[in-house]
Amino acid sequence: MSPVTGSAFFWTSVVKILIVFGGILSLVAFWTWVERRGAGWIQNRLGPNRVGPEGLLQPAADGLKNFLKEETLPPFADRFVFLLAPVMAFVPALITFAVVPFASPLPTPWGLVSPAIADLPVGFLYILAISSLGVYGVVLAGWSSNNKYSLLGGLRGSAQLISYEVSMGLSAVAVLVLAGNITMNEIVARQQHSVWFVLPLSVAFLTFLIASFAETNRLPFDLPEAEAELIAGYHTEYSAMKFSMFYIAEYSNMVTASALMVTLFFGGWDIPFTAWDNTPPWTVLKFVATFAAFWLKVVAFLFAYVWVRWTLPRFRFDQLMDLGWKVLLPVALGYVMVIAVAVWGLGAAGVPFGLGYGLILTAVSAVLLGLLLWGLDRNRVIGGSAARQRARWLADAARQRGAA
Repeated sequence: MSPVTGSAFFWTSVVKILIVFGGILSLVAFWTWVERRGAGWIQNRLGPNRVGPEGLLQPAADGLKNFLKEETLPPFADRFVFLLAPVMAFVPALITFAVVPFASPLPTPWGLVSPAIADLPVGFLYILAISSLGVYGVVLAGWSSNNKYSLLGGLRGSAQLISYEVSMGLSAVAVLVLAGNITMNEIVARQQHSVWFVLPLSVAFLTFLIASFAETNRLPFDLPEAEAELIAGYHTEYSAMKFSMFYIAEYSNMVTASALMVTLFFGGWDIPFTAWDNTPPWTVLKFVATFAAFWLKVVAFLFAYVWVRWTLPRFRFDQLMDLGWKVLLPVALGYVMVIAVAVWGLGAAGVPFGLGYGLILTAVSAVLLGLLLWGLDRNRVIGGSAARQRARWLADAARQRGAA
């Protein structure tokens, strides 16, 4: 069966846009409830449970409340940029998902329909280009508010996003080296014929995971919204739906980042331990099964975001920048070089791409990951300030004992 063309392609694209973007916004609303209930579970309290059964209608109540709140505009703000900033944060968070394939092709009377809204041959480059626009929403919101606290929050946010975006891009380059292609469907297909890339590229996955937390402004990287220092950060002057759009953008970024990690490292819509879903003929049953497998993986990552938020404390800003520039960037750059040499060596040795190929790279990555974790767990970089503080305490205690 050939792909759809002509007017059928147009109408199927329209339907996909409505379903995918509507589904993401519905998932975002539902996940605000999951996060609040999850926080209550982790902290041994109830969470929202009054509006609807088990509080399930709380997101609808919050949305209605935001629509009915008063819209404010600071008297000396740049009106156009002030109104544009939430849109600049919200739109890139949604349209980045357009190239992510979330199921196997769906057979229809008009032909095969790709699950991705836009099955671009340069899908990965599109993701890098669009996701980098989100920083404009943060920095413009802080600058246009004509508020020093908002400006500081915007500057912190832009510095953080740019710093970790470099590491995220470099960690994903290792995926491109191994896949040999920048098309998202081809990256999924290469994992189906070998092993999921989380095994042979474990260091790249760890780097990408940490950078994704920073890119979405989630704890322990929520410095742009550090209430104790900057009030509410870059969106201090916003209210009603303009304020909510920043949070919708944050949760949309979580969904997109989770989908990217699933696609790049966890086989995308591939069902583990079976090859039934990888080859034609494509059927509706395969579409439903792969759709469920993809979103189960995404939901697992989304719950990890919630778990980490209510488990780890916030970094100081100097620690955040040190981690980005002194740890993640060198690790990601060095790892790309190692993987490139390893891939070249396997090609020169005539090892075909497949299970054995992936297991050899898995062994290499396991050694590198062990060395990395051993090196980071000795208070050399991130915990250096804590180690120095303990050393000072010990020195002071020794002097006090000597004086006594």
